Amino acid sequence: MARLSNGFITGLNILTLLIAFTALGFSLWFHVKPDSTCQRVTRMPLLIVGAALLLISVAGLIGSCCRVSILLWLYLFVLFVMIIGLIIFTLFTIIVTNKGVGRALSNRGVGDHRLGDYSRWLQKYVVNAKNWDEIKSCLVEVKLCQTIQGGMDEDFYKQKMSHIQSGCCKPPSYCGLEFENATSWRMPRNGPAVPDPDCRTWSNNAKQLCFDCEACKTAILDNIKREWRMLALINICIIVFVTIVYSVGCCALRNNHSYGYMKHRGGPYA
Repeated sequence: MARLSNGFITGLNILTLLIAFTALGFSLWFHVKPDSTCQRVTRMPLLIVGAALLLISVAGLIGSCCRVSILLWLYLFVLFVMIIGLIIFTLFTIIVTNKGVGRALSNRGVGDHRLGDYSRWLQKYVVNAKNWDEIKSCLVEVKLCQTIQGGMDEDFYKQKMSHIQSGCCKPPSYCGLEFENATSWRMPRNGPAVPDPDCRTWSNNAKQLCFDCEACKTAILDNIKREWRMLALINICIIVFVTIVYSVGCCALRNNHSYGYMKHRGGPYA
């Protein structure tokens, strides 16, 4: 069992080392490639994660293979901090994606589009000038709305659009704007059917459309909420896995101590 624990830690850290090099490689690739908003958002987190995994895996490898207890202590300490951090982040994720938290704060909005259905923290983090400009740039960069087909009214309404496309690529249906093509709508002479700001915010400019509409912001928030709930479930699985690794690491550390003691005594080691 003692040797098995050291072997397990070694194998795991070799895998972690490969993941670290992959993350660092993608980060460097994004630095070399022509600059874009979406790449700027992802390259720094990739660099930080890659560097952290590299340091952890090297410490674990040397600690388990060369029986350097101080590095195993460092490795176990980082794992312990990771477990606590994952637990805190998972609880935080559950809280900020809770519907009741958001609805208790605000009940304003038109139709199903209510920013108040989301927690104040989630609104403040996503729907602010800096972050929202980056999100809009990414929506334009990935050509979100250009994939929508429909030169004719009937074809447009028959196709299935994602929630984000529905909120960001066309004006809300209750505005009563007249269809011209998939990304071009005409304002009626008498103005919109309802006095909602989203109806006036719509633009036929391909880089604007309804990206500043509350409908678009709530669609993005709803997508983030679903992804974060999935992330919470994944985090629970990771917590269980890291806890198992932490336990095996403790066995490996005890194995190192036993090896050092037996070597000092000059006795056999098995």
